[in-house]
Amino acid sequence: MIELLLNGLFVGALYSLFGLGLAVTFGLMQQINLAHGDMIVLSAYLAWLATQALGINPLFSLPFVALLMFAFGYALQRVVLNRTIGRGPMPTLLVTFGLSIVLQNMMQIGFSADTRSLQPGSIGSAALPLGSFSIGVMPLFFFLFACLAFACTWLVFAKTSFGRAVRATSDDHRTARLMGIETGHIFSLALAISLSVSAIAAIFLGMRSTFAPAAGPERMLFAFEAVILGGLGSIWGTFFGGLALGLAQAIGLAIAPTFGPLAGHLVFLAVLLFRPAGMFARRNGL
Repeated sequence: MIELLLNGLFVGALYSLFGLGLAVTFGLMQQINLAHGDMIVLSAYLAWLATQALGINPLFSLPFVALLMFAFGYALQRVVLNRTIGRGPMPTLLVTFGLSIVLQNMMQIGFSADTRSLQPGSIGSAALPLGSFSIGVMPLFFFLFACLAFACTWLVFAKTSFGRAVRATSDDHRTARLMGIETGHIFSLALAISLSVSAIAAIFLGMRSTFAPAAGPERMLFAFEAVILGGLGSIWGTFFGGLALGLAQAIGLAIAPTFGPLAGHLVFLAVLLFRPAGMFARRNGL
C-alpha cells in the first residue's frame, strides 16, 4: 500500500510539472495556451535530439532544451500572442489551437509518428531500500526536482518586482502601461519562463515513458486538471492538485487496471462540483 501511494505521489509530481507552466499562462497571465501539451512534447523531442547527437544523459540536455524553449516562448509571445492582449480569450484560443495543429504536424514530419523515449541510464534502475520495500531513485529525484521547480517559480512570481509586474499587466494592461511597465516584454518573459519549466516536465516524461507527436493533448489534459484542482492561478495549488491527481490514479489502478485514468477524472469532476474555485484557491493568485 505504501509503495502504491508513493508511486501515486511520484506520478502526481510529473502532472504538477505539466501544470506549472500552464498555471503561469492560464492563472497569472489570463491566457489559455491550447498548445501547452504540444510544447511539452516538442521539448521532449529536442532533448531526444540532444542525446542522440551528443551521446549525453537526458538530464544533461536540460539547460540546452530550457534555453531553446525560453527563446521560443519569448518570440512567440512577443511576435504573436501579445497582439491578442485585451481582445478577450477567443483570439488567444484560436491562435494557440492553430499552433497546436502546426506543431503536431511538424513533429510528425520531422520525427515520424513512431514513439520515442529518453534512456535514463543507470539511474533508471537504481533503488533505495526502505525496509520491506524500495523507492526508485529516478522517481524520487523527479519529486524533489519538482518541489525545487515550484519553489523557484513561486519566488519569482510572488516575491520579485517582475512577478508584481506580471500580475499588474494581467489585471489591467492599459493601466500597467501607463505606469511605465513594458507589458509586451513582461508577458514575453513570463511565457518564456513557462516554457522553460515545461522543458523539465518534458525530459522527465521522456525518461519515464514514451512520447509521440500526437501526445500533446493528453499532457494538456493532465496539466489543465492539475491547475483547476489546485485553484486557478495558485502555483502551490497546482503542485498539490497534481499530487491529488496522481494519488487518485494510483488508487484507481489498485481497484482495477483500467480504472486509473478514470479515477483521476472523477476526482477532478468532484472538486469542480463541490469546490469550483479549486482546493487551494487564493485571492492573490499565488
